[in-house]
Order: sequence, then C-alpha cells, then structure tokens
Amino acid sequence: MSYRKTLKLICGFAGGSAVLVFAAAAADSHGYFGERRGEAASRWSRFTVLQAAQPAWTPANHTPAPTGHAWDFNWDKRDPSALTNGKKKESVTEDPSSEQDNGKPKATRNILLIRHSQYNLSGTSDKERILTPLGREQAELTGQRLAALGLKYDVLIHSSMTRATETAHIIRKHLPGPGVELVSCDLLREGAPIEPVPPVTHWKPDAVQYHEDGARIEAAFRRYIHRADPKQKEDSYEIIVCHANVIRYFVCRALQFPPEGWLRMGLNNGSITWLTIRPSGRVALRTLGDAGFMPPDKLTRT
Repeated sequence: MSYRKTLKLICGFAGGSAVLVFAAAAADSHGYFGERRGEAASRWSRFTVLQAAQPAWTPANHTPAPTGHAWDFNWDKRDPSALTNGKKKESVTEDPSSEQDNGKPKATRNILLIRHSQYNLSGTSDKERILTPLGREQAELTGQRLAALGLKYDVLIHSSMTRATETAHIIRKHLPGPGVELVSCDLLREGAPIEPVPPVTHWKPDAVQYHEDGARIEAAFRRYIHRADPKQKEDSYEIIVCHANVIRYFVCRALQFPPEGWLRMGLNNGSITWLTIRPSGRVALRTLGDAGFMPPDKLTRT
C-alpha cells in the first residue's frame, strides 16, 4: 500500500486534524511532498500552515473554556432553600428540613410557545392586521400538530393582539378535552425587548420603546416562565400564543443566555418552541421554532 493511501486510511479512522498534521510531518520528513530532506525551511513553512488549519478546539491548540457563569438555580426566585432562608420559625420544635420539603415543587411545567400565523402586513392598525388565508391554514396545521402530540393541555394563553388572538382561537378547536381555558394577556403583545447585539440596520426602535416594551416583556417572562408551584401535583402542559420577539427573548432568559442575543434566532409563523422547567429549576429547550409539520409551501416568517 502506498504511503498516500495509508495516510488517507489513518485520517479516515481517526477523523482528527491532529493525526493529519502528524502524518503530514512524517511524510514531509521522508520527502513524500517532493523535496529533499535538506529543504527544511520549505518543509516547516508547510507544516506551520497545516497547524494553523486545525480547528481551535483540537488538543494541539486549546479546548473551549467555560464562561465562568454558573447556573443560577434561583433564577425565578422560587428556590425552596432561598424562600425559607431567614424566615422566623413558628416554634422551637419546627424542623427546617421538613418545612423546605413541603415547599419544594414536585411537578414539571411544559410551556409550548407558539408564534402567531401569517397576517396582513398592510393593515394600518392592529384590528386590520388579521390573519391571511394562508395564516389561517397555518393555525389549523399547528392545532392539528398539538392535538397529535396527545398531551393534556391545561391552559391556552395568548397575546391580546389580533393576529395572536385569531391564531389561538383556531388552535383551540383542535385541542382534546372538554375545553381548554382561553386567557388573553396584554403583557404578551409584540415589542422591542432589549437592544439586540449585534445591531441590525433594518430595524431600529428608539430608546423609549426599548424602555417601555422591555419592562413589559420582562414582566411577562416573570409571570409565565418559572418552576411549578409546590401545590401543583401533576406535570402541566401550557400553551402560549404570542410573537417572535417575545418568544426569542423568553428562550434567552430561560436558558440564562445573554438576552441581547434574541435576534440571532428566527421563527416561522405557527412554529412551536417547547420549554421544560423542572422542579429543581433546571430548564431545557426541547424544540425551537419547530415547523416541520407544515408542508414547505406553507412556511412563512412574516
């Protein structure tokens, strides 16, 4: 077997650029790259180029380092140990550990964030920004998908804006059970949560809008995104129909990512984003903007 074939075989099994560099250096030293052993300067020049081509995470360079920011288990201010800390005991015989156990959440909250369907962009007011025929079809598909998951939904909360309200009502028709409670909320209306980083040129709200919308959307996050109440016995599945900016901000905040990175994500109309919040305060993102249940010709991002 020729040396070049052996080199390919080694790299194929190892799959790493470090092996490639090592093998290339050995080949170079034997003159397989076409020069004599005495041409050291040219040989090491090529070897340096091969080293520079390695991914930054290989052992030859460095491994990714943690940011140093530990997970804040009391991010929602509902950690039982934090809630009981500093409380005055009712009696000297009271057991602090039993008090903490009684206050511990036991259920998991599943929050399914739905972006509203396509709407009439030419409307001059919210009432005129109704769903398009395609948007109504998208809402039907989203409702069918939620029904197909076979989950018992506890509540359907929606933004009070027209496009979200219409989307929520169409989805509700498909949900199993005697009737899921429908709740409208002004806090979930679309807005500018925080100035995005990196900045964009096509969308520049003024500072006042960030100041007002940001406080409102943060209030919505604190109201709806948190671990279960200790009195909740069973896992819950809650649907929130709102807007792309609100959902993206919620995801960043819930995962303790920099919130200013919210605009780095994109969401299709009618897509499903699924957050799971454990009793311990751990948060997982099960899906982000899932729209794979829609045919390609039904996908939009308006």
